[in-house]
Amino acid sequence: MSARTTGVTVRVPAKVNVQLAVGAARPDGFHDLANVFLAVSLFDEVTATPADTLTVTCEGPDADQVPLDRTNLAARAAEILAARHGIEPAVHLHIAKNIPVAGGMAGGSADGAGALLACDTLWGLDTPRAALLDICAELGSDVPFSLVGGAALGTGRGELLTPVAAGAFHWVFAVADGGLSTPAVFREFDRLTAEAEVPEPEASPALLAALASGDAQALAAALTNDLQAAALSLRPSLADTLSAGTGAGALAALVSGSGPTTAFLVADQESAAKVAAALDASGTCRATRVATSPAPGATVLPS
Repeated sequence: MSARTTGVTVRVPAKVNVQLAVGAARPDGFHDLANVFLAVSLFDEVTATPADTLTVTCEGPDADQVPLDRTNLAARAAEILAARHGIEPAVHLHIAKNIPVAGGMAGGSADGAGALLACDTLWGLDTPRAALLDICAELGSDVPFSLVGGAALGTGRGELLTPVAAGAFHWVFAVADGGLSTPAVFREFDRLTAEAEVPEPEASPALLAALASGDAQALAAALTNDLQAAALSLRPSLADTLSAGTGAGALAALVSGSGPTTAFLVADQESAAKVAAALDASGTCRATRVATSPAPGATVLPS
């Protein structure tokens, strides 16, 4: 075990949920999920450098909305990892944001996973992968997938991962003004389904088959998000964004996770450019981002 004296930078991806099946609220307040994650080629970079004490800085779009105290998942990742190994979290973490903030694409979770791998590498700890995933699950439901990347089915509250096969797909993401609180969206889901019998969440065989085959038309027909109605209830204007994208030729549209970012599956790179331009011109979103999937999980970049 040998600590590094120079910084370590880790690149970590955003995600889109191509299926998000949500069960009824559990006694602990969480919900059982069948959550088919797909990592996409929008990345944050987290750089860990030696320091006297734990500090966090951030740059990039909406960096002013990112907390720089111990509530930041990157800071919490460093603290938990250091505590597991009986050392001080003496590190400066710098986050270069490229994933939309509070946008339903797991940007905060990505930063937690990125910081965990960056600190483990910086401190020369060689923590076993299973132990890193345990820390990820402690940090949050989406954090384990941010470490793993690719494509996976998340069960439990989303933290129990099973890798799944995925062909290549093209996406456009429309970034909304302001964020949506994930707990608030789940509360709205509970309100909307209070009188309903909520089925046990299960992965769709048709969706998994479409994902594995790389068939964009088949995947478009199978995309589902049980939180979409709740997100639209809290932010009705998102319906206009979804309509603008499908009207421009997207094969399918859905709210990404708990929102408010909306995701558009498109046929190819040319279609992506066309849909992004139409969304930009529609006035229904703040910005658009084009990406492909699947993307690798947290990766240490060459120094």
